[in-house]
Amino acid sequence: MHRTWAIIERELRRFRRSPTLILMSLVMPVVQMVVLGYAFGGQVKRLKVGLVDQDGGVPAVRLHELSNAVAANAGTFQPLAYHDVGTALTDLRNGHLNGVLTIPPGFSRRTLEGNDPRIALIEDNTDNFVSASLAAAFNGLVQAYNQPAATSDRIARQTALDVVEMYPYVPYIQYLLPGSITMAIFMMVMIGGGIIFVDDKARGLHEGYLVTPITRLELILGFNLSGAIKAVMAGVVLVIVGSIIAGVPNPLDPLRFLRLLVVVIITAVALVSFMFLLMVRVDDPLVPRATFGLLNTFLYFPSGAVYPQQAFPGWMRAIAKVDPFTYAVHALKSLLLKNTGFAAIGLDLLYLTVFAVVSMTAATLLFRRTL
Repeated sequence: MHRTWAIIERELRRFRRSPTLILMSLVMPVVQMVVLGYAFGGQVKRLKVGLVDQDGGVPAVRLHELSNAVAANAGTFQPLAYHDVGTALTDLRNGHLNGVLTIPPGFSRRTLEGNDPRIALIEDNTDNFVSASLAAAFNGLVQAYNQPAATSDRIARQTALDVVEMYPYVPYIQYLLPGSITMAIFMMVMIGGGIIFVDDKARGLHEGYLVTPITRLELILGFNLSGAIKAVMAGVVLVIVGSIIAGVPNPLDPLRFLRLLVVVIITAVALVSFMFLLMVRVDDPLVPRATFGLLNTFLYFPSGAVYPQQAFPGWMRAIAKVDPFTYAVHALKSLLLKNTGFAAIGLDLLYLTVFAVVSMTAATLLFRRTL
């Protein structure tokens, strides 16, 4: 037993010398409970809806006022006035709006005549949670609008809401595909840019490189580019295989695939730079293994990959604003589910590029020799 206790003491001392591992072991369950608890099932709010009034009559103005009142009280949507249907639909397609409510010409006349007045809600149905919330909110709005006419003997006087889905039906497996592609890239980055990097450092391989004519910058670029190449390979494989499994129409269209490849490459470079920044001063091989679960929770779930961000509390939306996963997932959703162009994902690509440059620069400044 003395020899057994000696082994136990040695392992406990080693564990005590890894405060990061202790912290992750204690904090990780609490963090997962909080993040996952708020990442699923919240009430979707703050949706942006373009309101196009092509009528301008008194009944249409009353509908405006009622929509503003509902928006102010329930907070489910925020109406934004548009003068042109084409502009509103372009913003809807590019992801700036979640829906477009159109009041057609002659709406006021048909309302006063009791001649079956109708309005239309055009939804971005690539997110079933958002589209269901919008449809429920505007069905309630129309019911409230029709309330004074509920006692009339002519049902045709009541306004009807036509819900129009902008895209073909999107099954949930397609909705999950962009997040799965981003996670595949990150998993390869964690292995190639995190675990292997720290293991090689612990074995002294980095010092062996530095006794050669290789400069510090060349060494860092070599590490990051090799990790990015492996991550791009993983991302491309999942784009092809995942699109076929999920039933994405025409996933291998040359122009569409080129856009997807650009997003995968920029995402891989951004994530591998970020991982290198996190691990550049780490020497204990146990640390990356302990922190990856926490990183997965903090990066994947707030990104909107599994549930819309409009349902998150404020602190979680703040995390999503700086989370590189958010922009990668949004870009991949735009390309895979909507087949948009670079105009819809320009902000995503810009953020990921700036994020990669800042992370790489900071990591280069923090990199140091250990001997």
